[in-house]
Amino acid sequence: MKKLLGTAFLGIALAAGAANAQVYVRIGPPAPRVERRPPPPTPRHVWVDGFYRWDGRAYVWAPGYWTVPPRARARWVPGHWAHRRRGYYWIEGHWR
Repeated sequence: MKKLLGTAFLGIALAAGAANAQVYVRIGPPAPRVERRPPPPTPRHVWVDGFYRWDGRAYVWAPGYWTVPPRARARWVPGHWAHRRRGYYWIEGHWR
C-alpha cells in the first residue's frame, strides 16, 4: 500500500512540474498581425486577440476569436511573450 501511495504521489508531483515548465525560444516573436474582427455573435462575446505560438521549430500565428466570458464582468488579460536571459517564453492569457 505504501508503495502504491508513493508512486501515486510521485506521478502527481511530476505532472504538476511539467504543467509549470517553460519553453524558451532564442528568437523573439514577429510583430503581432493586425486582424479584422468579424461582428460579435452576441453582445456577451469578448474578442481574444490572436498571437504567435511556438511549434518547436517556428512561430505560427494562432488567430483571434470571439468567446463568452466564464462569469459576469470577467476581463480577458492577453497572453504575451516575455524575455529573460535564456530567451523568450510565453505567458498564457487568462480571465480576471
